[in-house]
Amino acid sequence: MAIQIILCLLVGYLFGNFSTAYVIGRLHHVDIRNYGSGNAGTTNAIRTLGKKSGYIVFLGDFLKVMIPALAVRFAVFGGEDIAPLMCQITGLGVVLGHCYPFWLHFKGGKGVATTSGAMVCSDWTCIFFIPVFALIVAVTKYVSLGSMFVVFLFPVWTAIRYTGHPYYAAMICVCCLYTVSGVYMHRANIKRLAKGTENKIGHHVKVKEE
Repeated sequence: MAIQIILCLLVGYLFGNFSTAYVIGRLHHVDIRNYGSGNAGTTNAIRTLGKKSGYIVFLGDFLKVMIPALAVRFAVFGGEDIAPLMCQITGLGVVLGHCYPFWLHFKGGKGVATTSGAMVCSDWTCIFFIPVFALIVAVTKYVSLGSMFVVFLFPVWTAIRYTGHPYYAAMICVCCLYTVSGVYMHRANIKRLAKGTENKIGHHVKVKEE
């Protein structure tokens, strides 16, 4: 089982290395990591490249986790009790690859879109939390608050939906790793929220072609 876990993490990590924000930024002759928060993710893409590019980045990061995670769940481990767990582990690998892409000197995004994709792969009902995330952002104007909602909800929802599953405890543990990663990647945002200095949605960053 250890080898299977390592392979799933590795495959996920390689998929996660595809940085949609960096690619879209380069199409606009911009290295997104040099502007705004410096993160190669959806929020910074919206602020530096505009809403259209930001939505493309979200979709790309959402899909890049679904491809390997669903393949592992249904093609590799289809029908086995361990399939949902391996799906989550693969998704975790994608999140790590997204946050720490080796070809970009380990400087990527915060993993919210990829975590959302992993949640949906784990349980399709999680798709309904995306509009809830959007509502939180619309009301508070803070993307980071919506993001925290997503990462904290994953283990809670998994605990509810997978009660009695043979790999229940392991799945909860893996989901908690998503939460730990999300909190760590948003540590600066949490500090700014506490101080009342966090940027609200709609804040734009001026960029110049490189």
